[in-house]
Amino acid sequence: MKKALVVIPTYNERENVQEIIDGIQAQKTPWVIHVLVVDSNSPDGTGALLDELSRVKTGLWVYHQSAKLGLGRAYLDGFEYMAKNMPETYDAVVTMDADFSHHPRYLPQMLDKLDQFDLVVGSRYVAGGRLENWPRHRKWVSRAANFYATTLTGVPLKDLTAGFHCFRREALRRVLKFKTMIAAEGYAFLIELKFLSFKEGFRIAEIPIVFSDRTKGASKISKRVIFESALIPWKCLYDRFIYTVRAKRSRKPA
Repeated sequence: MKKALVVIPTYNERENVQEIIDGIQAQKTPWVIHVLVVDSNSPDGTGALLDELSRVKTGLWVYHQSAKLGLGRAYLDGFEYMAKNMPETYDAVVTMDADFSHHPRYLPQMLDKLDQFDLVVGSRYVAGGRLENWPRHRKWVSRAANFYATTLTGVPLKDLTAGFHCFRREALRRVLKFKTMIAAEGYAFLIELKFLSFKEGFRIAEIPIVFSDRTKGASKISKRVIFESALIPWKCLYDRFIYTVRAKRSRKPA
């Protein structure tokens, strides 16, 4: 039986975290789904609640960071913890938020598509996807940011800034061999993951999702994260040049 691990970073998500875990574990799918929550030393007691839940729930793992180090570091710490400390061998790894903007109901479809693809992205901007409960100006900003990132990186996806990913485990392992190239600490980490996946020639699919604004808790996006998200696509543009040079050198006769 195939097994999947859902990795969820949390910071002050006490109101949402038990409900999202229950929603994930309730999905009807042939896959066995486990959950790893990476908590960034949440002051609201999210970590303590997770420890309580892990004692009574099977398939739930918790990793505690010492401080809030950014979304990218949370995911990398989670991937490293999975590789070094977890007894299970997983066939797929999912990244998603804890606030139900990425709804667990899409997990069965994403996992099923791994028979044909290396990476499946939950997309707001393919046919059938949409943003829900967002004011018009936020929708415009999101669209503009996505167009900006796509243009600079050259990655032909409709929703490059999405954070709902489902990787074949082996594909993720290949991407993480290049983790020294990853510079982002915040949400731009998600752009870099897809950029590296595209440059490695992965088969990537997008499925439509309805992306809803959170109803509990507060957004964690800071000015620093926004600034970083504006810079990282330029770094990817530079990395495109590096990949091109390497490709030309590899084609030269010995």
